[in-house]
Amino acid sequence: MSLDCTKVHNTKTDAKKDIKIAFFDIDGTLIDIGTKVVSRRMLDTLIALKKNGIKICIATGRAPDRIPHFDGVEFDAFLAFNASYCFTGKEIIFSNPIPSDDVKRIIQNASELGRPVSVATAKRSAANGRDQDLIDYYAISKQTVEVADDFDILMGDTVYQLMLGSREEEYGQLLKGVTGAKITSWWPRAVDVIPADGSKGVGVEKILEYFHLNKENAIAFGDGTNDIEMLATVGTGIAMGNATEDVKEMADDICGDVAEDGIYHYCKAHGLI
Repeated sequence: MSLDCTKVHNTKTDAKKDIKIAFFDIDGTLIDIGTKVVSRRMLDTLIALKKNGIKICIATGRAPDRIPHFDGVEFDAFLAFNASYCFTGKEIIFSNPIPSDDVKRIIQNASELGRPVSVATAKRSAANGRDQDLIDYYAISKQTVEVADDFDILMGDTVYQLMLGSREEEYGQLLKGVTGAKITSWWPRAVDVIPADGSKGVGVEKILEYFHLNKENAIAFGDGTNDIEMLATVGTGIAMGNATEDVKEMADDICGDVAEDGIYHYCKAHGLI
């Protein structure tokens, strides 16, 4: 698949006047994982999209309180916890927690693997311990792991996502006896555990319904495996130049690397800004 952002494989992407909403992953898409900052050009791109009447939405595995502020940018909606919790600045659009019995089972399974777990509710994320994989996972987005003294109380709250260090060969044991949750991953040393019927794709559908838009009106940018369903759900799914190969293979097109302001160049070349 070509990296030429002036060519689009999906003919629907030629009708740029139909694009009315754009979804963006954060890490590796809006923010360069290497520098851990968003570029000025990317900020200007988001502002220009808004000025052109295109709604802009964040779609991330992060918790609501871990979503960074982007100077001068006002997003129309947020899809947190891989879209298990979707909201605007004023209201909750979609709430899809993990069943409490599955939360307990996964934490027990993780304990047997020697893996600490971070539990995320709508207002707080905290763990029952730390290992190097979990520490490094949080560090990618310039965050630290909070170890909770009241972890038992926290895990009994409404839980939207679990995060822990894990390799692929551990997945089966981690989900042993679990029916209402699944693993999604974009980094080889850690996973997010989300509801079995959840994904960024489901969240996109809820947001489109909320704004009374169709998939043909939507474009999305992502780089990790957990972005695949989002890219497949919109009319135009764009993989970053730094995306994993499975994302590139299913995307409608590929833009440049996040480190090279790939989204800006794509939007400029296709008349979105």
